[in-house]
Amino acid sequence: MSDLDLLHFEQLKKEVQKQYLATHTPSFDDISKWKGIDIIYFQEDLRKKAKGNISEKTFYTYFKNSPVTKLPRIDMLNILSVYAGYVSWYDFKKNHLFADEILLDAEESSNNPAVEQTLEPLLEKNDKIAVTEVENPTERQIHEAEKAVLQNTNTDNQSINQNNGTLSTYDLPEKKTTVSLLTKYLWLGISAVLAILVGLLIFKDELFSKKYYYSFIDADRNSKINAELQVQILKENESPILYVAKPNEPFVYTTKSKNLTMVVSSPYYRTDTIQRNLETAPEAENIELKPNDYAIMLFYYSKSITDLKKKRERLNYLISHNALIYQVFDNEFYGVETMDKQRYINLVTLPSTSLENLEVIDTQTDKTGKIMMIKFKIANNEKNK
Repeated sequence: MSDLDLLHFEQLKKEVQKQYLATHTPSFDDISKWKGIDIIYFQEDLRKKAKGNISEKTFYTYFKNSPVTKLPRIDMLNILSVYAGYVSWYDFKKNHLFADEILLDAEESSNNPAVEQTLEPLLEKNDKIAVTEVENPTERQIHEAEKAVLQNTNTDNQSINQNNGTLSTYDLPEKKTTVSLLTKYLWLGISAVLAILVGLLIFKDELFSKKYYYSFIDADRNSKINAELQVQILKENESPILYVAKPNEPFVYTTKSKNLTMVVSSPYYRTDTIQRNLETAPEAENIELKPNDYAIMLFYYSKSITDLKKKRERLNYLISHNALIYQVFDNEFYGVETMDKQRYINLVTLPSTSLENLEVIDTQTDKTGKIMMIKFKIANNEKNK
């Protein structure tokens, strides 16, 4: 990568900005100041015109900083070049040559004779070393001759020193004494007791614990809840322990305690605190949760793509004029952005594929039933390349 490539990329960013401004009116003309809904509109236009996609992370990395110190991947450079009206990144550079700049085709480097000239001395050196080993076996022959002399040493005339000393033996008793038998069985008994104690320490939770199954039911529809639920287990003098109950599956909790206190919450159901005396409670139980109708309606009208006029009217009725609305981002550059009611309605009524990943995190209502707070995010499902 050369400095000229970085300069070409800065040129490309300006042409991408110019191309977008020709048909759109973002919050700022400068592409480095775009955020939130402006980036979503740009992603949609890029998919439409260049048949490609750019993630929020890539946008923040290469468009928020100027000048950049590294180039994006070649496929991203090609997509941006096509969006700006060129065939490829190579075509873009070809039409923006600087003084004395020459572009070489990638294929020319494969036929470069300089590589062969560099390798020839190394190959000749290796061949000489191999020939030397074959044609000069003198040292090897000397070494083999020395080994033969050592191996052929004559041992026929060697003297043998005989030891005429007498060997003494110890006679072991055939029967063990009563004390030794008692000691043996005592150690066996102690070992068995220790083994039992170790087993109890290892498996005590499984031996003394009990499993309980809780299925969560929609109180209005009398059916299993098809959504994830947050379950907090509260214990005295301990911090809460958080679990996730999967959709349409019972929540399984293993404990040896006599009492259970758990708080069940979800963006679409009202938070409920459940207390049980496990000495008399059944092992399996169905628990009803009251749905948060406003949150469910908000999610439905945010995801629906039919009858946009009616959808806007319903959202305008559900949301208070003074509502606080937060969008949470899944990146390290920008955490949370606030927006007003009208901008939120415009965002969720935009016929964009990005809304397929919209997720309502939390909602709050006032005494009249109007939604006073909305926290949501648009998940980024693009695979990291």
